[in-house]
Formats: sequence, structure tokens, C-alpha cells
Amino acid sequence: MSTDFIRELDMSVFDQRLIPMTDFVIEYYSNEGYADLHTLSLMNNYAKFLRMPLRLDMFVPVDEKGNVLKEPKNYQIWKSLPHNQEVTTDENSGNKISDEKRFFQRAEAKILFEGFEFAYNGFSVARLTASYNSSIELSFNKNEQIFQGFVDIESLVSLEDVYLTKVARKLIGLKN
Repeated sequence: MSTDFIRELDMSVFDQRLIPMTDFVIEYYSNEGYADLHTLSLMNNYAKFLRMPLRLDMFVPVDEKGNVLKEPKNYQIWKSLPHNQEVTTDENSGNKISDEKRFFQRAEAKILFEGFEFAYNGFSVARLTASYNSSIELSFNKNEQIFQGFVDIESLVSLEDVYLTKVARKLIGLKN
């Protein structure tokens, strides 16, 4: 299987959306007619991905304790500068303002689903909506650290238009 074919196939199968496992398998087999090691690996990765329990950090930036992070002032401008576009693992640069932005950037880089934002962020419950479709709404119980009505990534498939980030696609093994 040529790499160009895989690149084309990766984007056409997903269109960067979360899809059911059966669609994933059928699409790959219909294009090749057999399973090579790469295809089997992708199927295995995608199955494991779908089984991952949902966490708040898959949708929005949070700290190591699961607390929601507020976007630092002027973050978008700071992030747009060429020297700030690469996510680093440096913990402390000595500049408190820059460190706060780097910390937020690292948390933001872990997000698996595109475009979710807070519609409500209360003491014990947070409600997220997709910025591209306000009918996609998720409620998160902060005390129990669980989503109401959704257990794992696979349960989100019913929402249809949930888009994967580059990080999620890389985790699965797809080309971006």
C-alpha cells in the first residue's frame, strides 16, 4: 500500500470526524480488500481510542488536578508568534507570564476534540457545547469527574459531528 494512498484514505475515512468502528473497518477494507499490518494497527489503535474513558481534558485545558484553566490574557497573540508555536516541556523559564502561557499551551495541546467551549462552568457541573454546533452539548459532573450520559469516546459517536484534533488523529496513527 503506497503512503500517498494511506494519506488520502486517512483523510477521506474520517473527514476529521469521530466515526463508528464499523464504518472505520468497512471503509479500510473496501479500499484495499485485505488487511495489511498498517491497516490492522490502525484498527487496533482506533478500537483502543474509542474505549478510552472520557475526561474533561479531552475537550478543554485543565491542570494536573482536573481544574479548568482560564485562557491567559493576550494568549492568542502570544501563541501566534513564531517562537511560541512549538509546545515545549520546559517547566520554568523564570518569566511568570510566559510560564503561565506555556502551561496553558501544554494543557491545550492534550485536547482530543475540536471546538468545545463552556456554556456554563459552575461549582459542581460544567456544560460544554461545540462552537460549530450548539446542539452538541455535554454535561460534566466535577465532583464525580464523569460526563452525564457519556462514558467513553465511543459513546460520542451518536453526536455525529465531533471533530478530532491533530493530537487525536496522531494517537490513532492517522496522517494529518
